Amino acid sequence: MPDPNIDPYQPAFHQNETPPDGTNPSGANTPPPVENIQQLGTASTPSPGESNIYCLNIIGQIEGHIVLPPQNKTTKYEHVIPQLVAAEQNAKIEGVLIILNTVGGDVEAGLAIAEMIASMSKPTVTLVLGGGHSIGVPIAVASQMSLIAETATMTIHPIRLTGLVIGVPQTFEYLDKMQERVVRFVTSHSRVSEHKFKELMFTTGELTRDIGTTVIGHDAVRYGLIDEVGGVGAALRHLNRLIDEWKFNKKAQPGNGATMPPPVQQPPFEGGQV
Repeated sequence: MPDPNIDPYQPAFHQNETPPDGTNPSGANTPPPVENIQQLGTASTPSPGESNIYCLNIIGQIEGHIVLPPQNKTTKYEHVIPQLVAAEQNAKIEGVLIILNTVGGDVEAGLAIAEMIASMSKPTVTLVLGGGHSIGVPIAVASQMSLIAETATMTIHPIRLTGLVIGVPQTFEYLDKMQERVVRFVTSHSRVSEHKFKELMFTTGELTRDIGTTVIGHDAVRYGLIDEVGGVGAALRHLNRLIDEWKFNKKAQPGNGATMPPPVQQPPFEGGQV
């Protein structure tokens, strides 16, 4: 017999409630549509599924040893470095796509992230969307292939100090050494010459309150900073191509089932004295 205390026309739960067992009426392990609309502005979101590519976002200001105010959008280097290590160790990850939209930030933190990307054995591609300013420039050129959106910009300017500055020659020598670290890294991981990069860095009259140059899309490629102008589709195509080459070279190494070509036999020496 049906329970007289239960209204058969009353739904078990409302649209904005979850069932007692934790499942959703729209399907297993999917958030309710109302929750999606509140958080993301859309009723349904695409599912990425299993992928061999890891996407790393570097946005806002790169935070270093000093914690920035809470209203700033930041990327913490202590969060990025473990992600890169995990991507390097994970056998299912075959490539890393780094998406940049940063205003720059801490010099040492930015160089640490750039060195981590450059030292990875797996294929890496960076894509500059919006902006890759200041210390974001070394991160943008650290990968095997770099792309920039047509409307994206990169600001190249000298480094600066915040806080207490002691007016002694050693302070400016330290600044010069730190700046040379950035210049060497950028010129060694891109096609731009040291002379051209320093010329862009020390340009006067272009920025109203700073020294330097703002480089846009095609100009970044023309100067040799970035390899190509493109978007997400082009970045993924290049990354998949690099992954195929990486897998082929990995199979061709000795001990992986590949056979090495026989050594070239030198013809015997005939007559004469050595």
